[in-house]
Amino acid sequence: MRSLYVVTHPEATHHVEGVVGGWHDSQLTPAGVLAAVSVARALRALIPDGAVVELFSSDLQRTRRTADEVAELFGVEPVLDRRLREKSYGEAEGRPQAWLDERFIPPPPVGERMDHDEGVPGAETKAVWARRIYAAMDEILRSPREHQIIVTHGGSLTCVVAAWIRMPIESAGHVSFRAPSGSITTLREDDFFHNRQVVSLGDTRHLHSPQG
Repeated sequence: MRSLYVVTHPEATHHVEGVVGGWHDSQLTPAGVLAAVSVARALRALIPDGAVVELFSSDLQRTRRTADEVAELFGVEPVLDRRLREKSYGEAEGRPQAWLDERFIPPPPVGERMDHDEGVPGAETKAVWARRIYAAMDEILRSPREHQIIVTHGGSLTCVVAAWIRMPIESAGHVSFRAPSGSITTLREDDFFHNRQVVSLGDTRHLHSPQG
């Protein structure tokens, strides 16, 4: 039975500053660090003692710091992969959210959405964003390990889950899996039918637990 636990990093400075994240290399806030500790403890409770665990993370500071808390409890080194980053917003990154909102061109309800130009120079299209995460997922899932952890971003979670259920990239233009910061999404594949499940999406119970 393969279990994949996908963590969305907790509160970061770009959240509280009201600026665009993307590849802007923001850090966890003090509250975010405490939440990362809770995430690590929750994962430790979910995964059996003695199980071999693989840990993968986006290379941005806010995800690396989250992964460090997980790594300490499991005694593993995180594999940093820039392909697990959030969508790049190009020139908007680090600017006030209002700056992006004024320029953003939303995708059309029908027609081409994956290659849609959002009107921000340097920003990734959803197609480019999805392809890099799908490629990272292909490599991660080649491993035979039964327990794997991925630390990524709220937006990129959609691409991770879409890749997990083997949704064709061209069909991902209309999909969005929403999860709060500091959440854990549990994905599982059985050993008999090899069906892939989304067991839980965006679980944050550990953030409200008195033991967290």
